[in-house]
Amino acid sequence: MEILYEDNHVLAVNKAPGMLVQSDITGDICLADMVKEYLKKTYNKPGNVFTGVVHRIDRPVSGVVLFAKTGKALERLNQMFKDRTISKMYWAVVKNKPNPPQATLVHYLIKDSKTNKSKAYPDPLPNTKRSELHYELLCQSQHYYLLQITPITGRHHQIRAQLAAIGCPIKGDIKYGFDRPNPDASIHLHARSITFMHPVKKTELTITANPPKETVWNALTL
Repeated sequence: MEILYEDNHVLAVNKAPGMLVQSDITGDICLADMVKEYLKKTYNKPGNVFTGVVHRIDRPVSGVVLFAKTGKALERLNQMFKDRTISKMYWAVVKNKPNPPQATLVHYLIKDSKTNKSKAYPDPLPNTKRSELHYELLCQSQHYYLLQITPITGRHHQIRAQLAAIGCPIKGDIKYGFDRPNPDASIHLHARSITFMHPVKKTELTITANPPKETVWNALTL
């Protein structure tokens, strides 16, 4: 487990692709449990240790995940997410070059709970939610393009659905139209950084995570 930042109030981890943030019906080990175990061992704390999950990223996605170490920090960070004062930035690898190379996308998403998938529509329909993000083409390799994405809203599978809607599904994301899966079932979407006001110190903090050490990521980011 790669710890990116830690103080008395918050802890940030670089999540590996394939790891759950919170436990689910699979019963697989999750990041929250690993953080709890780390805190117990590091600080020799018997019994239950407070580990507040502030936000989640999808299982096949890698990158920054933030945890609160106190109830006060969790409450304040949750409020920041509600107020949209926390900004997140992602990197995504796509096979098709987006046109134009940078733009703000607005779609209307509806989630299908049975398939755990969101569908993006160009216009509002009943039960859809407005979804907005900004993307920018950073560079390209022989076969792929690296995009920097800043979500303005925080919808279910928003980046995956919106990029697929413009013909740029993320590498490995067969759920949203990429032609083949990655061998480890990951997708090439990485939560690169998170910027927020520290819940106690009241100073701005940016935490950055490097993408997985893997051939395609290496070709685009080294």
